[in-house]
Amino acid sequence: MTPTARGWEPLRLEKRQPASSPEAARAVSSSGRTEAQMAGIRRTMGRGRSIRRGSARNGQARDLAILNAIAEALNSSVDVQQALERTLAMVADLLGLQTGWVWLVDPDTQQFYLAAAQRLPPYLQEPVRMSGRWCLCTDLFRRAKLRPTNIGMLECSRLRSAVEARTPEATLGLRYHASIPLYFQDRRLGIINVTGPSWRRLTRGELRLLSTIAYQVGIAIERARLAQERARLARAEERARLAREIHDTLSQGLTGIALDLEGALRHLRGSPGRARERLERALATARANLEEARRSVLNLRAAPLAGRPLADALGAMGREFTSDTGVRVHVHAEGETALPLRVEGELFRVAQEALANVRKHAHATLVEVTLRTTRREIVLSLRDDGVGFDPRRGAEGRHGILGMRERARVLGGRLRVDSRPGRGTRIDVRVPREREE
Repeated sequence: MTPTARGWEPLRLEKRQPASSPEAARAVSSSGRTEAQMAGIRRTMGRGRSIRRGSARNGQARDLAILNAIAEALNSSVDVQQALERTLAMVADLLGLQTGWVWLVDPDTQQFYLAAAQRLPPYLQEPVRMSGRWCLCTDLFRRAKLRPTNIGMLECSRLRSAVEARTPEATLGLRYHASIPLYFQDRRLGIINVTGPSWRRLTRGELRLLSTIAYQVGIAIERARLAQERARLARAEERARLAREIHDTLSQGLTGIALDLEGALRHLRGSPGRARERLERALATARANLEEARRSVLNLRAAPLAGRPLADALGAMGREFTSDTGVRVHVHAEGETALPLRVEGELFRVAQEALANVRKHAHATLVEVTLRTTRREIVLSLRDDGVGFDPRRGAEGRHGILGMRERARVLGGRLRVDSRPGRGTRIDVRVPREREE
């Protein structure tokens, strides 16, 4: 029944019309408009799914681009601190994060230390507040219970102390940080902590991406450890080689000198000619041993490398030179800093000799040292603002340039000296990469 103005009337059931009837045509027409509307809705829903799939694909492509960029940065250096600083900077720029810091575990003491930091708030820039003492993330890490997660100010002792200090300008409103553990295989290395704009919590997707980045960083740290171990073994091998050289040359030479001098003493009165012959032979042996001793000393003078990359050793030498002489030394490195030990040793000795020349002759106030590495060559440049000299007037031997030129030649490279009186001096050493091994 259906309601009407007068009450209820029986519901009339009409017979289904044949498809060829006008009524059926109108029904089909009406149904067609409905189907068209449904088709439009389906097309709209399809476009929505395509947009979501496209957005997902764009997000995946972005993540892959970020991972590739960070992998390239990590592969360009075996220095741990440089690798961590590059990673934090790239994470901040590429993921839109604001601040980060990395705790590493000292393998000897098993204590945490701050290995790198990026844009810390003023409160956390105080060394005493970032000393590696106990906090929730380090405690969870020690108990192997730390997973990629957001840690709030009520859980993190450092953030809680910052808030309790009632100095919001010193914390910049920091309230959360995300913690991601660093591992290499089963070995625990440390923790990466990062924060985003407005100190928001990071999403699950961001935490997953950071976990992958942490995996890459763990590999880079292990690679750096292996490089340091190789350097340590190389130093031990060098010490053993020098010990063999001293035994095989200097020690035997001194023995020969002693025997010749004893023989000369015996023949001094009875046979002056034979005594003279023994003395001349002892003198020749002494001169040969003196040259050998000088060469050994030159080898030992590269010890300040101490397993560090050449750029770091040059920086340390420059600081020491400035402390001793008052002459400022600026050291700048471009490109890959990990080089074969033999190349590092020879280039370090060239830099030593060049700075010795500055000390003795240049009367300079500034020395600029540049180490540049490309795919084709390694270039070490030293430029001072001293009095200069005329290379054409036999000054190469006096300034030790012949020795520097020989060191470049041993590496298959070349040395160029550019100097004029009153214009300072520039020394360039170029070593081809294909010969560096």
